[in-house]
Amino acid sequence: MSITQPRGFRAAGVPAGLKSTGARDVALVINDGPRDVAAAVFTANRVQAAPVLWSRQAVADGRARAVVLNSGGANACTGPEGFADTHRTAEHTADVLDVSAQDVLVCSTGLIGVRLDLDALLPGVDAAAAELAPGDQADEAAARAIMTTDTVPKTAATETASGARVAGIAKGAGMLAPQLATMLVVLTTDADVDAETADAALREATRTSFDRVDSDACMSTNDTVILLASGASGVVPEVEELTEALRTVSADLARQLVADAEGASHDIHVVVTSATTEHAALAVAREIARSNLVKAAVFGNDPNWGRIVAAAGCVPETLAPFEVTDLSVTVNGVEVCRAGGAHRDRDEVDMTPRETLIEVDLGAGEATADIWTNDLTHDYVEENSAYSS
Repeated sequence: MSITQPRGFRAAGVPAGLKSTGARDVALVINDGPRDVAAAVFTANRVQAAPVLWSRQAVADGRARAVVLNSGGANACTGPEGFADTHRTAEHTADVLDVSAQDVLVCSTGLIGVRLDLDALLPGVDAAAAELAPGDQADEAAARAIMTTDTVPKTAATETASGARVAGIAKGAGMLAPQLATMLVVLTTDADVDAETADAALREATRTSFDRVDSDACMSTNDTVILLASGASGVVPEVEELTEALRTVSADLARQLVADAEGASHDIHVVVTSATTEHAALAVAREIARSNLVKAAVFGNDPNWGRIVAAAGCVPETLAPFEVTDLSVTVNGVEVCRAGGAHRDRDEVDMTPRETLIEVDLGAGEATADIWTNDLTHDYVEENSAYSS
């Protein structure tokens, strides 16, 4: 069980005909309360889909009762008509659930530039509402309904020391780049918290989880991470406790996103240490993670540390100061570069495991940051040249 493991939640996922495959494509997640606290973070892309624009407005008061999600269409770059479609979806969902439209958040994912088929979507909302329930089957149905190029549904759950539950579902397998990733995520908790606490905890949790996955440096128009808090447990955790639980679930889901990245054969964990600041460490880690040369080398099982060093050197000195002669690189436990030059024989590195660990020591300070990414494969190019639904 995941999204409905926290008390006070029901979920559903149904096929509505938005996908040509006939797979599930409409999901509902409902907060039955007694609290209706909500928080959300969204894409930093300047081109934002209609559901993002709607949900930003709707969650501004820190409240929400329901989230309606669809795959099979992003409803992005669809103009005023697309926003009207989102508004109509929220109003229809509100009528079905007997709540206010302003308490309904909307998420969409799929092809950009095409309006949604409301003649399919709205009856899909009706069907999903009729199937709302807690439990494993409902959780999986909802998780599957938001999948696009994902190959598996993504769920996670945990519990705070004080007994509050936190859970979530996510979708995403490509365009994973901050801020957030190309993802839709709904997190739930039965903790009794106010909107300010929920917002602070969510933002800190996503900062070091979803914002640290970067599959292909491509930022989506629809990225949304929503937190709903029902208060049904009666547990009032400290903000740090809630943050850590949210971070645990978010990191689990983020890791699942990378593991399911389109066409990937390696998951790459880039860890940068001994930087002057966390910001500097993150800048270097992201530059390495976004290097097509590094990613292609990992695909070829080649621990090519020269490409790693070259990527690190692309970061401006003003952003990440370090001396080349202080830099070292370790790949899967073998220090292949020390003091900016060759060290151990790179043939000692075993590149066959699915997970590749790249550790870069800048020798400039005490700060650390990490990024998860994946290799660049023939299958990635094939999948993204063929994808259109």
